[in-house]
Amino acid sequence: MTAISPIIDRVFPKSLANDITLVISGAVLTALAAQVVIPMQPVPMTLQTFAVLLIAAALGPVRAVSSMGLYLAMGAAGLPVFAAAKSLGAVLPTIGYLIGFIVAGLVVGALATRGFSSTPTKVAFSFALGSIVIYALGAGWLVIGLGMSPSAAIAAGVLPFLIGDAVKAIAAAALLPLAWKFIR
Repeated sequence: MTAISPIIDRVFPKSLANDITLVISGAVLTALAAQVVIPMQPVPMTLQTFAVLLIAAALGPVRAVSSMGLYLAMGAAGLPVFAAAKSLGAVLPTIGYLIGFIVAGLVVGALATRGFSSTPTKVAFSFALGSIVIYALGAGWLVIGLGMSPSAAIAAGVLPFLIGDAVKAIAAAALLPLAWKFIR
C-alpha cells in the first residue's frame, strides 16, 4: 500500500517551522480538550481521546507522537494540562491512558498515511483501534499500578467510556472525510 501524506500536509507546506507549530498546536489542543471533564473515578471522561485520535489522523504518526509526547512533558513539568487542570503528579492513576495517547498517535497516524482518514468506515476502524490501544494501556495500568483486578479495571476504566468514545468516533468519521473533500 502506498503511503499518502496526512491531510494537514495538503493545507500547510511541509517545513520544520510548520512541523513545530503543528506539534505544539496538537499538544495545546489536547490540553484544552482535557478541560472538558465529566468527573468519574478512577478515570474522568474528557474530550482528550477525541483530540488525540483526530490529531493523529490529521498530522500523521511522527507529528502525532511528538505532539502527545510534548503534552505529557508539559504535564510532567508541572503545567496544569491534564483533566481538571492537573499536572502529572495528580493524575498518576491515569498514566496508562496518557502513555496510550502516544502509542495511539503512532497507530492512528500510521493508518492515516495509508488512507484510513479518508472514508467514514476507515476512520471508524482506525479510531476503534486507537481506542483499544488507549484502553489496553490504561486498564493495564489500573491493574499494575493501582492493584485492581482485570475485571474491576475494565469495569471502571473501559466500560463507562465505550458509548462516549463511539460517539466521538462517529463524529470524526463524519468530519475527516468531509475535510478531505474540501481540500482535494
